[in-house]
Amino acid sequence: MMTQQADNSTKNIRFGLIGFGAWGKHHADAIDKTDGTELVGISARSEASCSEARDTYADAKVYSNYEDLLADDSIEIVDIVVPSYLHHEIASKALKAGKHLLLEKPMAISMSECDDLINIAREHKRIFAVGHELRLSSLWGKVKDLIEEGYIGDPQYALVELSRNPYRQGADGWRYDISRVGNWILEEPIHFFDLARWYLAQSGDPISVYSSANSRQPDHPELQDNFSAIMKFDKGAYAVVTQTLSAFEHHQTVKVTGTKGALWASWSGAMDRTRHPTFSLRGFNGDNVEEIPIEKMTGELYELEDQIAMLVETINSDTPLACTAEDGRWSVAMCLAAQQSVETGLPVSFQDFLKR
Repeated sequence: MMTQQADNSTKNIRFGLIGFGAWGKHHADAIDKTDGTELVGISARSEASCSEARDTYADAKVYSNYEDLLADDSIEIVDIVVPSYLHHEIASKALKAGKHLLLEKPMAISMSECDDLINIAREHKRIFAVGHELRLSSLWGKVKDLIEEGYIGDPQYALVELSRNPYRQGADGWRYDISRVGNWILEEPIHFFDLARWYLAQSGDPISVYSSANSRQPDHPELQDNFSAIMKFDKGAYAVVTQTLSAFEHHQTVKVTGTKGALWASWSGAMDRTRHPTFSLRGFNGDNVEEIPIEKMTGELYELEDQIAMLVETINSDTPLACTAEDGRWSVAMCLAAQQSVETGLPVSFQDFLKR
């Protein structure tokens, strides 16, 4: 938004957006409506997308070549929302151009690409955030807060489950092309691995994963419609991450149990990007079962807005990021290890991936 903050010690942060597809448009909307921001540049690949961007955001300059956007020295932070296989190429150029960075998940599709981006960000002293926006959720974040407050005692087990309709194809069908998507575990289960690691942080780092998956398409077994994994942690806790794309609507569940109590969170909508979901959080505190109120609407679109607001605060006030590049690297490692387990039928150590 163009409204200047009342506090003269802060300033509007000038954003550039690379990618104006289905999810990129939601990023543009979130930037535009967040206090303390200006959406000054948009890069889109097709002429139709460029035309729509011009019509929707008349104050933003629209580019058909993202490198022209990166050449604009007035842009402070670049938000990259493009197919996964392009993340490293575009993000590395953005960081080298001196821009702070918000990069959609997965941050990259290989460990070497993750490490390269982290090194470039350190070299150029740039803020590097990864788009695990579920950490900012009033629902999923409340689960984390209660765990840290000791509500369930020592956490021992987490289940993160998703039942939904099939993935969207993506521009030019990229999401159904394994050479461009990396693997489907990197698509949505990556969020759930991140939540599981976040919730069970008191039990140390994940140490291994054992996974299984199958596909509805005999000719495309790499497109895994059903996926489940058991992830073990250093101090004995474990997590189950499971997803099916063979269902309907969008229904996510989190259950976390500990030595004292338990938490059960659920979210449902007609689709993942609805603004009208149903959701709840129930807890067992060791004595009673209770409904725990969630005061703020929750869902990916709301968390995206919170993510943009977080970045404004980080740039202006040096507050911590909800998800750092190092967290993003862990998430990629967990997904790649899980995919190897699917392929081999064997448990896989995360350390093997983290050292690559």
